[in-house]
Amino acid sequence: MSRSVKVAVIGAGVSGLVAARELKREAHNVVVFEKSSRVGGTWLYNPKTESDPLSLDPTREIVHSSLYRSLRTNLPRPLMGFLDYPFRRVERGDPRTFPCHEEVLRFLEEFADEFGINELTRFETEVVKVKKVEEGWVVESRASYGGGDSVSQEVFDSVAVCSGHNVVPRVAEVSGIENWRGFQMHCHNYRVPQPFQGQVVILIGLGPTSFDISREIALVAKEVHVSVKLNPLMKGVKLEDFSNVRFHPTIKCINEDGLVVFEDEVTIYADSIIHCTGYKNQIAFLETNGVVTIDDNRVGPLYKHVFPPTLAPWLSFIGLTYLDPVFPIAELQAKWVARILSGKIVLPTEEEMMKSIQQHYQFMQENGLPKRFTHFLGSFQRDYKHWLAEQVGLPPLEDWRDAMYSHNIKSFFEMNGGFRDEWNDHYWDAIIKTKQLHS
Repeated sequence: MSRSVKVAVIGAGVSGLVAARELKREAHNVVVFEKSSRVGGTWLYNPKTESDPLSLDPTREIVHSSLYRSLRTNLPRPLMGFLDYPFRRVERGDPRTFPCHEEVLRFLEEFADEFGINELTRFETEVVKVKKVEEGWVVESRASYGGGDSVSQEVFDSVAVCSGHNVVPRVAEVSGIENWRGFQMHCHNYRVPQPFQGQVVILIGLGPTSFDISREIALVAKEVHVSVKLNPLMKGVKLEDFSNVRFHPTIKCINEDGLVVFEDEVTIYADSIIHCTGYKNQIAFLETNGVVTIDDNRVGPLYKHVFPPTLAPWLSFIGLTYLDPVFPIAELQAKWVARILSGKIVLPTEEEMMKSIQQHYQFMQENGLPKRFTHFLGSFQRDYKHWLAEQVGLPPLEDWRDAMYSHNIKSFFEMNGGFRDEWNDHYWDAIIKTKQLHS
């Protein structure tokens, strides 16, 4: 017999919305907590930036969004939708295969309307504490609507953490940078290129965000220099200089006079440094008495990136993996969590789950992967998706999804700035329609 439990979903971004839908489908009692006044999570653009451009000041007012004004998706539409709710072109809005962020937000808002998620959501309500108690989980929240703050506590059987991982910036550690008198910021606070008019700008890091920002700033800056730390995840990247953008190895040091010295001994004087160095996993509201910890962005121990074995299935994390097709993966994780909570699927024993986690950690250590890559699926994302699909009773996902994702990643590794507009829609539309792949 199926059971119904009371579940708190924290966050109304991609993961929280699909988690709420799947939990609702399994007849669970769902409450979604969302700090903002709208659904969308990181896809809610905010032109405002934080008072501290590096986002290090603990007293700063935190701005959740990391979107820049010109951002377009770096995955094509067919990979940005849910399995049974595709991200289709519409008559109004941005019709492109790689649309702007406003189009993604519209899609998420329509998803929330379609499945009644707004009615389950407490907007302008921030979760400040989640704590395990004998009766379940106490969720303490602070509501900011109605002209004042009110704090309340409520007990839930289960908690699904869907709060994202692109809010707390990570900055680079560079010798001498504390004495540098130029301007520094994290890309979390980048919105438009105009402030860098005529400047010499250094970007630290090379990911999708740095890829976009470097080319956008190059339109107005005198020079753009990208400092790249090659790692095992970047095999095959072609770092070809073009126009006024130059690639360099990591920064060796910064002298007191402002001279930036790269590891290859190339030196430049720069006006600004932008840290495109990713984000820290931080779940400040969660109290588990040390059961779940965060060490160099490794949230753990988590079975299949979702369940801490000793607290499963009553605590789960959805959408923690990164640099992968988040929409279908979060959906499959949500289906898995919802059906485990309803009793339709049984997890392995605590010992078996811990053994699986340790095997994953050992594999990473043997292959020289640091802890911060724990939730990066990389070449294993295909197997992970198919494993989740099997767990929830779905057939294997279509082959075209993996082929399209691989082709998309290849375009990025080739540093092709125009790949979004050079995408062959007719080719991929035919493959999706016929479900045939061609070499």
